[in-house]
Amino acid sequence: MAEFAELWWVGMLLAAFAGGAFGAAIGALPAFIFTGFLVMLGECAKILAGDLSGIAGYDPALFENTAAITGQLGFGPVFGPHISFAGGAAASAYAAKRGYMNTGFPYHEAKNIAYAQGPKPDVLIVGGLFGILGYWITTLSVTLALPWDPIAVAVVLSALAHRLLLGYPLIGKAQKGLLNMVPFAAGETRTMPSKESEGNSRLLIEPWLGHQYKWMDVSVLGIVVGILASFITYQTGSVFLTFGISAASLLFLNLGVQRIPVTHHISLISSTSIVAATGGTYMEYSLGSMLLTGALFGFITALFGELFQRVFYAHGDTHVDPPAGAIVMATLLIVVLALFGIFPDTAWIPMPF
Repeated sequence: MAEFAELWWVGMLLAAFAGGAFGAAIGALPAFIFTGFLVMLGECAKILAGDLSGIAGYDPALFENTAAITGQLGFGPVFGPHISFAGGAAASAYAAKRGYMNTGFPYHEAKNIAYAQGPKPDVLIVGGLFGILGYWITTLSVTLALPWDPIAVAVVLSALAHRLLLGYPLIGKAQKGLLNMVPFAAGETRTMPSKESEGNSRLLIEPWLGHQYKWMDVSVLGIVVGILASFITYQTGSVFLTFGISAASLLFLNLGVQRIPVTHHISLISSTSIVAATGGTYMEYSLGSMLLTGALFGFITALFGELFQRVFYAHGDTHVDPPAGAIVMATLLIVVLALFGIFPDTAWIPMPF
């Protein structure tokens, strides 16, 4: 048995390496879109299995592995965001540092997470190594039952690690205030080495999404997506389906459709909130009350994401993911509410005690 366990760990690490390299090869954002489609597939399969349970001739064995699609594929050691997305983001940071990227990207090239690096061996190795790092951070977080989403915290810590290890500043110079986005609207620029950019200048402030950074815009988006996500969870019983839908919708952003919002952090927390707030008995409450709960947590999570991007993304040189940061903060909030007895449960989020 010990020998089997040892081989299992080796296999998981190899899978994590391959997942990180995959994210590097096709780009962090395309890799994350794969995550979204796999989560949608897994959750829809589980819902379908439940819907078919009363039909004559239904064989539950046909659907007994549906949970593995979400858990072992969508969130697992190949396509999980802590591995493929984090590996792809690290690979972009490395490739930009080496001068491999000259795409005309309007921000620092290291932030270009939609760019596929292709089969360049050193870039794939970097992505693979950060895939392993993401796997170990997640495993440690789960083992210690730390009070947040273990995958999201791995995405954040992996990004901070690639900044430090590759010689990028941890936050960057906030010359006109850490939270100030006015220089972006004014088009203010700064100079930088041409090796790491298409030209010799870049914007002084680089918001994560140029169409999604104003506090009011983000707030309203959070409320609307919170209502939609909690409605879907109320009707289907799936906490993760809304995350998959939001993540898959980024296909349009990757294809260049203008002004597509990024909402998977809002969807995930809004869906989770109605389960945690009711101890899983949300169907015993009115639809209206659950939608209001989802709207409140969508609003909070959207603001968390905007705060995170202003601190860690806008002044930096590489991609540190605002949705992942928002998920970490929002899941920690849900755990705190449970520890104080305000919520009876934390849904899927680990409890430290």
